Amino acid sequence: MTASAQPHRATLIRLLLVGLPVVLGATAATAQSRQLEVPIHQATRVQLGAAAGSVIVANPAIADVAVTDARTLFITGKAYGVTEVIAVDGLGRPLFQRQIVVAPSSAGTVRVWRGRETTEVTCGATCAPAAPAGRGS
Repeated sequence: MTASAQPHRATLIRLLLVGLPVVLGATAATAQSRQLEVPIHQATRVQLGAAAGSVIVANPAIADVAVTDARTLFITGKAYGVTEVIAVDGLGRPLFQRQIVVAPSSAGTVRVWRGRETTEVTCGATCAPAAPAGRGS
């Protein structure tokens, strides 16, 4: 290696040591900032890239997770709000980490306000009060 190539090599190494963590950190932050909207009282399927060892729900009062096999999760919206779901493999490496937003379903529901009292109504051919969380219809 010539003497003039050494400064260029040192600059390249510095650039990799400083720039690479910044790029990787930005990618991780972007992946974690994405939200998954789940309608209340409905489920959304999540397919994992590898087998999950553990699944964590930050606030189980807002969302629940059913693990149907090692690579498939169903996230159910239980109450309005925001929580986080994390799935890790057997070594603790993250497979899935998303903010879960449980929001009203946009199809077939109406919210009726009478003073301070709210009733959520599900509508098809006719309308009927929606079943409360945790109860069948």
